Amino acid sequence: MDAFEDSRRLTGANVYFAGPGAALETVTGPTVDAATLARWAGNIAAARVALGWPAGAVLARPHASGASLAFEAPFDQLYAATEVNEWAWSAAVASTGGQAGDEAMAPGHASHRDADGALHTLRAVAAAEANPRLVALRAAAHARGLPFLSDDDEATVGAGSGAATWPVRALPSADAVDWAAVHDTPCALVTGSNGKTTTVRLVAAMARAHGWLTAHSCTDGVFFDGVELESGDYSGPTGARTALRQPRAEAAVLETARGGLLRRGLAVERVRAAVVTNVSEDHFGEYGVHGLADLARVKLTVARAVADDGLLVLNADDALLRELGADSSRPLGWFALDAGAPWLVAHRARGGATCGVHAGRLQLHWRSRDHDLGAVADMPLALGGRATYNVANIAAASLAASAMGVPPATIASALARFGAGSGDNPGRLQHWRFDTLDVFVDYAHNPEGLHGFLRAIGADRRTGRLAMILGHAGNREDADLRAVAATAAAYRPELVVLKDIGGYERGRTAGEVAGIMRATLIASGVGTDAIETRLDEVEAARRPLEWARAGDLLALPVHELSARACVVHLLDALHAQGWRAGQPLPPREDDMP
Repeated sequence: MDAFEDSRRLTGANVYFAGPGAALETVTGPTVDAATLARWAGNIAAARVALGWPAGAVLARPHASGASLAFEAPFDQLYAATEVNEWAWSAAVASTGGQAGDEAMAPGHASHRDADGALHTLRAVAAAEANPRLVALRAAAHARGLPFLSDDDEATVGAGSGAATWPVRALPSADAVDWAAVHDTPCALVTGSNGKTTTVRLVAAMARAHGWLTAHSCTDGVFFDGVELESGDYSGPTGARTALRQPRAEAAVLETARGGLLRRGLAVERVRAAVVTNVSEDHFGEYGVHGLADLARVKLTVARAVADDGLLVLNADDALLRELGADSSRPLGWFALDAGAPWLVAHRARGGATCGVHAGRLQLHWRSRDHDLGAVADMPLALGGRATYNVANIAAASLAASAMGVPPATIASALARFGAGSGDNPGRLQHWRFDTLDVFVDYAHNPEGLHGFLRAIGADRRTGRLAMILGHAGNREDADLRAVAATAAAYRPELVVLKDIGGYERGRTAGEVAGIMRATLIASGVGTDAIETRLDEVEAARRPLEWARAGDLLALPVHELSARACVVHLLDALHAQGWRAGQPLPPREDDMP
């Protein structure tokens, strides 16, 4: 059996350290003890010497499912670094003498002889991967204060309209680059448990209102000037690089999800603003993340990219972010629902930036001045002020856009418009009204997000019946799935349709997630006659429409992108033809856009 479950390159700043390197997740077992971890660290040290690599951070973090083992390595030899990590750990586990580091490497010891052969092979691997021109180009960019991007195929200096890109294996010398034509562009990162995509879209809209041609990446794709370039989940490094390499882009806003942060780290080196919207229970059990504090530290990785004169934007209503983020060395901007919250008042007194609501109006405090951004009830995205999670997203976006250089008046004008059109924030709190039947589509995917969604649409004060669809990706722990189902049950729905999310089963069998949720719904008091299962996500969304009658409320969290496109197309078509509850739906093939 392998001694590790996952081994990966860290291509940028990450949760462990500020530079590139390699990380490994061990298997759960008795080998994760202090002596074995010490042998691993000794093996890493020996490999660095043998390969001529510089010293750097070495981190071993034991956790509930094993240990995360990471070390810094030259950024042009990261595949070799993963091989080094795998050998160092496997050799440490296989060692029977219990010797750590120098002792196990003593001449004549069996481990020394084995290591000699392994290190000979690793030297060849590292030499084949090394790219001195890539190293020199990166150093030259940094010496000029310019960003640098690279992947397996291409390397880029500058960003957007100021970028120059070459194949990794056909790079110019640093002296041959036209550095006068290369420059940076304003950029923001957005992460968090809920509200990431909405906040990205908001900041991008504010940047466009300022007159910048803006690229943004998110869970729905990569976009330039509001036009889709790529469809799918681009909330990781690939999406960031694609957005930053748009040759006409004058600004960029990048969604930065947990998975990408843990698998690869940050693609971007320096930004004007980085936002953490909130931290809530989700995605536990992967890459050593077993609690909220672990997750918060992952999200706060974005702080490593904030420029010295940039802004780290944090949610002051989130106690964990207040605790872990307050000590950041980066300039801080705090947002909250209440502009008069003591945390915000104290931060303003120290000259810091804040944004929150006072007397129904959004107040931005920026560079020691107060700016009225308008009545929250008049902002379409706030749903009359009921969508409090979107009010928080609005406040976060206002701070991020300010840090990028967008004037307060422009931010206010964008907030007065954004959300009024169905294409502004697709898949998030979209609303259709069929006489007295209300239908909402959203991305709510964890307990906090689902609770906020249902509360915003008035599920707790409805006069008719409530129907919803419910499902989740398979890479959540059973406790996460039960928590989502319990949140739904608390609203006493008259119909729950359980589903799978196509392509997101991630190791679970078809219907397994639905089965766990069904048991929780029943245990929480939802009657068996109120629970149905339609594993196909589009079919699940059609069922409440078939069931509905006048005055009902339908909550449809649809997650997979093509399924959502089908559901939105169906609802648009029904609205255009004047459909009413109780009438038949068109055949399924008519749902396709």
